[in-house]
Amino acid sequence: MAMRWMVMGLWTMLASGGEAPAITVAGPIERFAPEVVSTAFSEVRLTLSPDGGTAIWFSRDRPGGAGGYDLWISRRSEAGWSPPVPAPFNTPGRDFDPAFSADGHQLYFCSDRPGGLGGDDLYRVAIQGDGFGEVEWLGPAVNSAGNEFAPMLSPDGGRLLFSSDRAGGAGRQDLYVAARRDGGFAPAHALAGGVNTTADEFDATFLADGRTIVFTRAADLRRDRVDLFVTAAGPAGYGPGQRLAGDANHPRYDSYAPMLDWSQPDHLLFSGRRDEQGGVDVFRVAYSLRTPK
Repeated sequence: MAMRWMVMGLWTMLASGGEAPAITVAGPIERFAPEVVSTAFSEVRLTLSPDGGTAIWFSRDRPGGAGGYDLWISRRSEAGWSPPVPAPFNTPGRDFDPAFSADGHQLYFCSDRPGGLGGDDLYRVAIQGDGFGEVEWLGPAVNSAGNEFAPMLSPDGGRLLFSSDRAGGAGRQDLYVAARRDGGFAPAHALAGGVNTTADEFDATFLADGRTIVFTRAADLRRDRVDLFVTAAGPAGYGPGQRLAGDANHPRYDSYAPMLDWSQPDHLLFSGRRDEQGGVDVFRVAYSLRTPK
């Protein structure tokens, strides 16, 4: 039985230059697919296809993959979720942070495979039925000599959101966005406003409205606990955001890697721990957005 925690209260956010909508969590937080996805291993940043039939995530330590970081795939039928199998395009290196596009035609992810500009670069692969096309590097407009993490297209498909520790940012990891252009992307730029700070901002997802972002922040992700934050676009860009209230952020353990559930866009997925015995699991919760009048 899925472990549940009732989440009380209101998640609020600030946006530069204006009042932001509020995000309310409705119902329990549920561990996603126990014993299939959520196991004793570390399961991070799960993305669901728009039809709800395919789950893809990455694990740092699940055995049987091509490398230490691998993408894993499970498909849902009337019998439930299938045993996970490694993605056929994994490499012996790091393959992680998957994200379906809203139309389900592409999967974006990160990798340090040969051929990129830096340590971890952004890639995508076309979805072809139950298979995949050729892996495509996203090029120098979005990739840099630094590390790029957690790519995600906006619900309208027009913007690519990701994080990077490239030179010139406000801190180590900052949030960036690149507009779609001619099948590729225009040069990326840091999100406007006060969202990027001297802390680490990373692992961001758009919510269903396309202007609200849930992201992860830590004073220093190498040594400090990481928590989920939320902000929204205002006239002057994205505000600094507020830490999510309620039980999504645990008082002791990390909470990170949020991802919009494309199959039910009023639901949010994220990763974290809830006890000393368990590993990093995937959790799912319903939310609603309210825009003040």
